[in-house]
Amino acid sequence: MSQSLLFILRVATDIFVLILLVRALLQLVQADFYNPISQTVFKICAPLVEPLRKVLPTIGRLNLAAVVAALLVQWAFYVIILAISGQLSPQLFAYLAVAAFDVLSALVEIYFWGIFILVISSWVGTTNHPTVRLVGQIVEPYMRPFRNLIPPIGMIDISPMVAIFALMLIQSRLLPMIGGLIKPMLG
Repeated sequence: MSQSLLFILRVATDIFVLILLVRALLQLVQADFYNPISQTVFKICAPLVEPLRKVLPTIGRLNLAAVVAALLVQWAFYVIILAISGQLSPQLFAYLAVAAFDVLSALVEIYFWGIFILVISSWVGTTNHPTVRLVGQIVEPYMRPFRNLIPPIGMIDISPMVAIFALMLIQSRLLPMIGGLIKPMLG
């Protein structure tokens, strides 16, 4: 498989996994369903999530079907790569752990960039835009503990900086540890 085609497949997979995770987060935080972006995300995900919803229950507000769909799409990427390279083997199922790791990494990225978008929009003054409101609804449950612990200093709220720092620590320390546990399974 050419590197260009592999790159396109990887990017398409990553984007679809992100959309599926956003779909799960929208339902988890009970974001505004009537927001045009929410409706678009739900429509894009429907062909994959709706059939899975028939067999996977929603637990509380967590749409298990959307999370499993993200995991399956990520795993399908590895299955396709292994099939093309002729390396399908019993360790194929070990790539489920790699896919779960990738989904967890994508979730961290969603929160990182979500906070970044909120910070920039507060500086620019576009906090009423539908996209910014939706991002705020998704990121708010993660930000709440930081805002409760760190009060604003005058008009400056440093809690987003601390929240981003926490995500950077997760990316640089915790995720590599988890990745180190997964590598031996691929043998």
